[in-house]
Amino acid sequence: MSLFDKAMIFGIIAGLIAVIYSIAVTIWAMKQDEGSDRMKQIAKAIQEGATAFLNRQYRTVAIVGVVIFALILIGGIWVHQFGLLTACGFALGAFLSALAGYLGMFNAVRANIRTAQIAHKGVKPALKFAFKGGSVTGLMVLGLGVLGISVFMLIGKHTSGLDGVINSLIGFAFGCSLISVFARLGGGIYTKAADVGADLVGKVEAGIPEDDPRNPAVIADQVGDNVGDCAGMAADVFETFAVTIIASILLAYSTFKAGLNGGSGSLMHGILYPLLLGGIAVFTSIIGVFFVSAPTKEKIMQGLYKGLFVTGIVSAVAYYFFTEAFMQNIGKYSSMDYYYAALTGLVLTGLIIVITDYFTSTEFSPVKSIAEASTTGHGTNIIAGLAVGQMSTALPVIAIVFGILISYHFAGFYGVAVAASSMLSMAGMVIAVDSFGPITDNAGGIAEMSELPEDVRETTDALDAVGNTTKAVTKGYAIGSAALAAIVLFGEYSNLIQKGYVHAGLEKISFSIHQPMVLIGLFLGAMLPYIFASLAMKSVGKAAGDIVVEVRRQFKEIPGIMDGTGKPEYGKCVDIVTKSSLREMILPAFIPIAGPIVFGLTMGPQVLGGILLGTIISGLFVAISMTSGGAAWDNAKKLIEKGFEYNGQTYRKGSEAHKAAVTGDTVGDPYKDTAGPAINPMIKVVNIFTILIIPIVLLLWAH
Repeated sequence: MSLFDKAMIFGIIAGLIAVIYSIAVTIWAMKQDEGSDRMKQIAKAIQEGATAFLNRQYRTVAIVGVVIFALILIGGIWVHQFGLLTACGFALGAFLSALAGYLGMFNAVRANIRTAQIAHKGVKPALKFAFKGGSVTGLMVLGLGVLGISVFMLIGKHTSGLDGVINSLIGFAFGCSLISVFARLGGGIYTKAADVGADLVGKVEAGIPEDDPRNPAVIADQVGDNVGDCAGMAADVFETFAVTIIASILLAYSTFKAGLNGGSGSLMHGILYPLLLGGIAVFTSIIGVFFVSAPTKEKIMQGLYKGLFVTGIVSAVAYYFFTEAFMQNIGKYSSMDYYYAALTGLVLTGLIIVITDYFTSTEFSPVKSIAEASTTGHGTNIIAGLAVGQMSTALPVIAIVFGILISYHFAGFYGVAVAASSMLSMAGMVIAVDSFGPITDNAGGIAEMSELPEDVRETTDALDAVGNTTKAVTKGYAIGSAALAAIVLFGEYSNLIQKGYVHAGLEKISFSIHQPMVLIGLFLGAMLPYIFASLAMKSVGKAAGDIVVEVRRQFKEIPGIMDGTGKPEYGKCVDIVTKSSLREMILPAFIPIAGPIVFGLTMGPQVLGGILLGTIISGLFVAISMTSGGAAWDNAKKLIEKGFEYNGQTYRKGSEAHKAAVTGDTVGDPYKDTAGPAINPMIKVVNIFTILIIPIVLLLWAH
């Protein structure tokens, strides 16, 4: 058996173990107590709404997918590439990305009610259960990624050879990214339209608490947490993980085959190393899950971070022994050079998590500064939130810069790819921490609507407050890792363009800033994330407007809602926001495809290269400022709701400072949960789609 086959079998086994773990935990979780009939009724409504939305969303996306599948197949045949295998890779990547999102949602809408019931026993058991529920999504994302890539590469190599399967992997990556953009946009528009609509009429106009059963949009809001923060994030990080591994494989193929890192004798090891890091991460992530625990409400975040820390340490040890054995005498770098590059990725993960936590947690000055600004009005709250969001970009970008410098120093551009792959190997635990957020958020909503005892609500509130920060941390991690992955993809784009020009008998193309076409591309690329974010924000506003009108109608026309004798029509709000979000997601989703087509095919490969770099740079800053700033706004509101003391006065729910904080949170919601996170897959769609159409660009411009 060849080294390649052994590596693919290891990847398949690791992926299956992750899937088996997820199934086993799900079976165990389903046996736990669901609570009262009222709790079951509410949970069932959330389950039905989430399932209905995802089914309709995936049917819509499937139509787009079939058209793109046909275009990839025809285009591949036209340029004499591996069209069928690339198209099949696209279909498999899209299916697995959708499956990751669906399974994430399926698990979360069943763990929420059980978390609410277990909260009767206190913080420690509720935390353990909610996190294990989140770990199902995390390990499933990691497992499906390793399993899918391994199966595709094993079959592809034996049907089309190594060249065929490597060239076809870009189709797999494009399928993952396309679904991720739709999942992020559709789920993000849904969750924030429902949330903003519910808050504007319920909290601001009617003066009723969050998750109050009298609010007609409350079920839609709970559904949104799952389709946005569970399904959307699962598809997003699955895509980021798969694309990073694939980008690293593509770069290894170009680099080692050209002899840049030591010649063809190192080719197979260079290709396999990033994927095997992901396989090892399955086992280290499972170990980390069992270290998550917190004895008190004050130590919930420390308990979650303990699991992340253990996973990182165990991964660092495992990578050392594996790299020492597998990467001996591979190219011109030593095995320790490759290990240090991998270690850089793990350290970078930790830095981004700590930095994001600082800017979004209620314990630190950025969030407190927004709460302080809220005491003087709505305008000062908005100014402070924007300032925190913009300032939050500096430290993550500096960390990424040093990560690139250090990993490049140790192993060249391939070292950057190794660092990115190592960073994404933490995806299982990071997604587990993220999924913990919507599970506990829903648990709190179910506890409120079911009128559970106050001590239960206090437990779910404590878990939910931490969950809001964990969601922000995950988004920061996803965006930071996406930046590294996109840089690796640009390196591969440059390699492919140079090879294509040489093959055509032309001189190598220059990507120098002295070239006006490159500068034009930089400006055009930097423009795309802003247009994308603008359209996403407008989409939330339109969909939220529909919910506001409906909730106002119900308050006016249905007698007895406010005194509890009348029953709101929850289903109408769910149906309205479903239709609105699916309609509104279409236009922004096509921006990352339309940009390369319009500018690349008409202006050439130099402009296209500039577009890739411009999109990466501006997208990184826009995404971080939106996600961190939005989370800081949200947590400033939560800080005031807990009781915020400033200048000798304590501000609580219902105060003018709280109303200002609600306004900031309303602005921050589409920032942090729709536009900001969706820029992550948007960046990679631009890069991947560009690599996919390189043969066509070369046909038009290299002759």
